[in-house]
Amino acid sequence: MPPEAVDGTPKILEARGITKVFGGLVAVNSVNFAIPERAIISLIGPNGAGKTTFFNMVSGLYKPTSGSFVFGGTDVTRLGAHQRARLGIGRTFQNIRLFGTMSALDNVLAGMHTRLKSGVLGSILRTPGVRREEEEARERALELLRFVGLRSRETFAKNLPYGDQRRLEIARALASEPKLLLLDEPTAGMNPQETARLTQLIGRLRDERGISILLIEHEMRVVMSISDRVTVLDHGEKISEGSPVEVREDPRVIEAYLGTARTG
Repeated sequence: MPPEAVDGTPKILEARGITKVFGGLVAVNSVNFAIPERAIISLIGPNGAGKTTFFNMVSGLYKPTSGSFVFGGTDVTRLGAHQRARLGIGRTFQNIRLFGTMSALDNVLAGMHTRLKSGVLGSILRTPGVRREEEEARERALELLRFVGLRSRETFAKNLPYGDQRRLEIARALASEPKLLLLDEPTAGMNPQETARLTQLIGRLRDERGISILLIEHEMRVVMSISDRVTVLDHGEKISEGSPVEVREDPRVIEAYLGTARTG
């Protein structure tokens, strides 16, 4: 069954009544949420609002206590992270999780493991099909490095500048061929120039690759400049949702978050 539409645009993901309880703590409380295809949706809120918990449930790291996730018309609520990755949900993390002593190219190749078809026996025998797949994977990885603006393909990931490490993590996520990409505070720790470049890259992911984006971001200039819609969580509950202008002017959001967020 095709996903229902949001303002005329089909949904790629729908969260229905999502709740997560840790012990006696309700981290996310009955949240309904939808991501249209080819859209950039930002999830904002103060520290402790439940954003990362919600993110981890979308990617499959956590299972919701109640509620369901539907991705591309398929109920994925009980699927693990690796199963969701095969279906087309990719992500980055707030704290960079690259393989530091592997080259930039090898990091991207590692991100392709869910898409490669060669089995153990074929890899051992080095069949023509395996060699062909490896060459195609290498060309694909090089193309992704070019797309994100990285030229240092043989440099160890740990030796790359911070902004390049962030872009490399996005390239590795793209290697899994996601339809929905979750970006967890991608501009954290960046200077204004790096932030501007990464913001432009996120827009290109939607416009040139057709990828839907779910973004957690504290830098309000990024959120307001790039988002199609913004959803606000506070104490695990959705308190506002709408266009960037609508959310920015919502008194509940100003009181709960924007009064202390980095808006300037």
